[in-house]
Amino acid sequence: MGLINLKEEVHPTSFSKKDYAKFVIPSLIGMLLFITPIATEDGITIAVAYFASQINALIGDFIPAITVGIMILSVIGSIFSIVLKPVFIHSNPFMNNLFNISIFWLIARILGTLFAAMTVFKIGPEWIFSDDTGGLLIYDLIPILFSTFLLAGLLLPLLLNFGLLEFFGALLRKIMRPLFTLPGRSSLDCLASWVGDGTIGVLLTAKQYEQGYYTKREAAVVATTFSVVSITFSIVIVSYLELEAYFIPFYLTIVFVGIIAAIIMPRIPPLSRKLDIGYEQTELKQEEPIPSNVSLVRFGLDRAVTKAHHNKKTSSIFTDGLKNVLDMWFGVLPIVMAIGTVALVIAEFTPVFTILGKPFEPILMLMQVPEAQEAAQTMVVGFADMFLPAVIGSGIESELTRFVIACVSVTQLVYMSEMGGLLLGSKLPVKFRDLLLIFIIRTLITLPIVVAIAHIIF
Repeated sequence: MGLINLKEEVHPTSFSKKDYAKFVIPSLIGMLLFITPIATEDGITIAVAYFASQINALIGDFIPAITVGIMILSVIGSIFSIVLKPVFIHSNPFMNNLFNISIFWLIARILGTLFAAMTVFKIGPEWIFSDDTGGLLIYDLIPILFSTFLLAGLLLPLLLNFGLLEFFGALLRKIMRPLFTLPGRSSLDCLASWVGDGTIGVLLTAKQYEQGYYTKREAAVVATTFSVVSITFSIVIVSYLELEAYFIPFYLTIVFVGIIAAIIMPRIPPLSRKLDIGYEQTELKQEEPIPSNVSLVRFGLDRAVTKAHHNKKTSSIFTDGLKNVLDMWFGVLPIVMAIGTVALVIAEFTPVFTILGKPFEPILMLMQVPEAQEAAQTMVVGFADMFLPAVIGSGIESELTRFVIACVSVTQLVYMSEMGGLLLGSKLPVKFRDLLLIFIIRTLITLPIVVAIAHIIF
């Protein structure tokens, strides 16, 4: 769908009931699917994540093989585009973005495809396809991403195309901009991530960035600060560390600490050094000033209905959604497999994270955290995978220490087996060194606050 210029003014008095309905109905459906929490047997989630899990339960056994096929097509299409430079690909903006990639990302796609095929067919070294490395990704993570990308990608236009972000953006501008240096519309990314899943937040952020609604700095901040771990995963972490009795203080702690980190991170490097310019392939859309004689609700409603009014083709929901799905399947899945496998191999079969965790021993001792030596590596191993700190920390006797590990692992946000791979595989303006720095800085910010709260609770 072509980009809509909201400056093509439609006066509010000319809005019809149909225009209002075009804003309200798709937006309500989008909110029900992406933001409204629902209770399931496995805990609290959102409808999109729940239906994705049902798809996974239905065809999950076939998804690893399907994914290998998708990755092979991604590699073939990329090589074909780079080597032969066919006009039908290079003249099509969507296909050009999908297949005409740099040599670095081509190598990453090839590696991810090789790792996936080796894991599915049990070929090559066991350290690549073991249950703790490639097996963990292709059988546990990739099926979840596959089904989540399918549903979230198809349905994202309900949030993006009918004015909901314009409405939220106006209402929350006076909170998001002074606190987090972000436009109000980013609040919806946060809600979708917090209630549902961080991967949905990344997908939503990437699409808004590509459509010109975020600058490079804003997109990087939203993706690395607000694409939080979901409530569901937080419950899994607490259960694994046998801290169910402390879930309420645990969740209040990660909310509080997450807000503190979200206030600080955009104001310091590397995020503060990102340029306030838009995505190269689209025009940056500036936030319009709100007239002094117009209320936030009125202004937001006018912008939202204007957006809905300009969205003439209902079929764009399907076509835009399908493009989202293909973009994530072809572009992101092989990157997640490549980066995730390498990170997990390093974590499982080398002492790298144990060595990197050594500097945290005296810090934890100084903070009077019991079993500091055992807990130290959990402060850094989360960079490889979000679940590894809980796995390593589950044998620690001290409830205080396990509480610290649980809170820090959830608030670190950047882990290469999923979120890191997603960010690097997308068009978002973040690099590996950015993610490494953000991970370290977030850890240093959140750890002292978490420990202080833990000493109060225990």
